[in-house]
Amino acid sequence: MGHKKLVKFQAIETYRNVLQHPENMPGNWGTVYGNDNPITLELACGKGEYSVGLGRVHANRNFLGVDIKGNRIYTGAKTALEENLTNVAYLRTHISHITKYFNAGEVEEIWIIFPDPFLKKESNRLTHPRYLYLYEQILKPGARINLKTDSKELYDFTLETIESQGCTIHENIADIYGKGLATGPLAIQTFYEKMHLADGRTIYFVSFSLPEGGVKLTGRFNKTAQSGTENEADNNE
Repeated sequence: MGHKKLVKFQAIETYRNVLQHPENMPGNWGTVYGNDNPITLELACGKGEYSVGLGRVHANRNFLGVDIKGNRIYTGAKTALEENLTNVAYLRTHISHITKYFNAGEVEEIWIIFPDPFLKKESNRLTHPRYLYLYEQILKPGARINLKTDSKELYDFTLETIESQGCTIHENIADIYGKGLATGPLAIQTFYEKMHLADGRTIYFVSFSLPEGGVKLTGRFNKTAQSGTENEADNNE
């Protein structure tokens, strides 16, 4: 491990807004934020810039960035502490373990910002049905899942998944900036988004809710869900 990474890992050990593989969290998030306000997750949050951006403008809501790489979480956690954003925190864990940390209906909304599109392995995409099934276990009924990406492949895959699952689409924007719709939460730009825009890439956005009848799993993922065994470890973070 490089010296800079080591320094960051040591720092987050002392940060009160970073939880690393904590236990007994379902129903106890009020002890982290000091309130029972709605919780929004930023999955595969990287540096956690979106959580910080959302926390700045929504003081009455709680935001939790989730990532396995502590050296990345360090950036957002440090900023949140410096700005006294008590409604922003970070959870270090694999996304495939997310159901360990919340009760049913405990999460209000999910944001997925520029995740790895996993072009060669669809099952690792964060909008694959196996992940939607996990989100279903912790989201409030009708809650929104928001995807912002520069990957046309991931965008198209997500739309196909949404249609096959019978999800409800709330917003579908094939070119956020080209259509002048980078407003509100969509105006928040991460380090990587700025790089993508500088390269002239198109940014896609889709916001949807899971089907009332439940997420349908097939093959080995259905067997895993029925047996209650752990999902395979992911590398999205």
